[in-house]
Amino acid sequence: MNNLFITCVLISSFSFLAYATSYFTSPHMKNEMKRFKLEKLGFLTIVLEILGAFGLLVGLLFKPILLISSGGLAVLMLLGLMVRIKLKDSLLVSLPALFYMGLNAYIFYLAIKL
Repeated sequence: MNNLFITCVLISSFSFLAYATSYFTSPHMKNEMKRFKLEKLGFLTIVLEILGAFGLLVGLLFKPILLISSGGLAVLMLLGLMVRIKLKDSLLVSLPALFYMGLNAYIFYLAIKL
């Protein structure tokens, strides 16, 4: 594994862990789930993000877990992007979901090639 690949995995993993933590520490995150009309799925979404983040790290040692985690996070961000498009959020507001979808799709692609 090269340094760029490991850096991508670390950026994605720690970003999702930070985002998940903010769900429990900031009212903003729960308000966003309400705005998305996804209050009931908020906790599940955060659990999936935490599992994905840890899965990326463990996946550095076990490729199948890396594939599941990066693929799962890419799909999760695709769904998040679709919600933002449905709500007519601006491109600027939607960029993080687009970025992390692309980053995790890239990790998934590189992991397949390993």
